[in-house]
Amino acid sequence: MAEFTMELNDEQKEVRDWIHGFAADVIRPAAAEWDEREETPWPVIQEAAKVGIYSLDFYAQQYFDPTGLGIPMAMEELFWGDAGIALSIVGTGLAAVGVLANGTEEQIGTWIPQMYGDANDVKVAAFCSSEPDAGSDVASMRTRAVYDEAKDEWVLNGTKTWATNGGIANVHVVVAVVDSELGSKGHASFIVPLGTPGLSQGQKFKKHGIRASHTAEVVLENVRVPGSCLLGGKEKLDERLARARERAKAGNGERLKNAAMATFEASRPAVGAMAVGTARAAYEVALDYAKTREQFGRPIIDNQGVAFQLADMRTSIDAARLLVWRASWMAVSGKQFTSAEGSMSKLFASETAKKVTGQAIQILGGNGYTREYPVERMHRDAAIYTIFEGTSEIQRLVIARTLSGMPIR
Repeated sequence: MAEFTMELNDEQKEVRDWIHGFAADVIRPAAAEWDEREETPWPVIQEAAKVGIYSLDFYAQQYFDPTGLGIPMAMEELFWGDAGIALSIVGTGLAAVGVLANGTEEQIGTWIPQMYGDANDVKVAAFCSSEPDAGSDVASMRTRAVYDEAKDEWVLNGTKTWATNGGIANVHVVVAVVDSELGSKGHASFIVPLGTPGLSQGQKFKKHGIRASHTAEVVLENVRVPGSCLLGGKEKLDERLARARERAKAGNGERLKNAAMATFEASRPAVGAMAVGTARAAYEVALDYAKTREQFGRPIIDNQGVAFQLADMRTSIDAARLLVWRASWMAVSGKQFTSAEGSMSKLFASETAKKVTGQAIQILGGNGYTREYPVERMHRDAAIYTIFEGTSEIQRLVIARTLSGMPIR
């Protein structure tokens, strides 16, 4: 187990500087254009593939960093460049992780290469879990998967929403209910390739922020996939369902729910790191502006009202990063989140991003409200962090329940 440290080693610093250079030289110059176009920035994704940032190997290297800081470091730098484009680059990773976590070796070897493609023919993947009536409340999921034993096929019906790359992905990973009596333990994940009959894109959302990231509904109407597209396989699923039924009978439902919650806890620091990147970017713009903008014959940073805001902004950003790093280190070290440290990091970083980007607009004044400066876009982008991967209200609920041991509602 790696010791916790706040000092990056030489290799980590080299990777950080490399990602930062890509974010500064490639992502940032393209940010305003793709935000206005509200389209997937394929040329930028292709550039990321050429240099090796858009690839499974890159994310695997960061994921297996023994300090746990590889992923949050990479997320912070990419989202410092631009949140919308960065989400287009990392969105495929959500589906890839789903396959890595649940798939067989054969499924991993077959489908993950098809999620990324190569520098000459980039592809994307989509992870489809949320539904119109089942966002934070995963137990209300309605998409069903029924096994047709005669044909060894699964038949999927339902509608997914808020799917990054939904409908345009070469590979969709779809979470569906296979046993409605077991709640979230009765869910399974399926591979649905692009072009499968019955799979279609529903509404494409025109969003307040992260506009360069494609977000849409995914509609499944009698979608048939081979049995081999069930991640993990039928035998493993049957064994898992049988254990869940036995535990439910024994009254261990609450324990099972907590185990599922622990899985979500481990993924939340990465979102926190994204928020830290956006907040840091806005802070840096505001700091530079305050040093050069003059009013009444002196730079506005000479005024305590501005200087104190900047001090608070930087303090909050550093505090958010430390919470993210702590949770990331705990996750890789196998330490339990006994105080919901994963949710703490996501909650504080998300709220910090919203507040700091708003303060940046205030410091820039009227200029901050225009699209000539990037802080208005950063403020729009920051709003998503308090919503996806569990709203701030859900994070507070998780933390309160963990600390109190009570079923707070």
